[in-house]
Amino acid sequence: MEELLRTNDPVLLSFAEAILKEAGFQVHIFDQNMSVLEGSIGVLTRRLMVPEAEAARARQVLRDAGVAEELRPSS
Repeated sequence: MEELLRTNDPVLLSFAEAILKEAGFQVHIFDQNMSVLEGSIGVLTRRLMVPEAEAARARQVLRDAGVAEELRPSS
């Protein structure tokens, strides 16, 4: 798995996830259930992950959707 985004912005995360799923990517959100530990105040970041083999194409889809500034550096 490769991390594409790391954010505590639920709108950005939901948007990116929807864009990628619509494009046919297998998307996973890591650390989503950490809100139980933090008290649901939104401090801890969530990570949007895709399989490594799909990461380059997924990055391009997100760039095309206008969220290039939010992307993590590729590994």
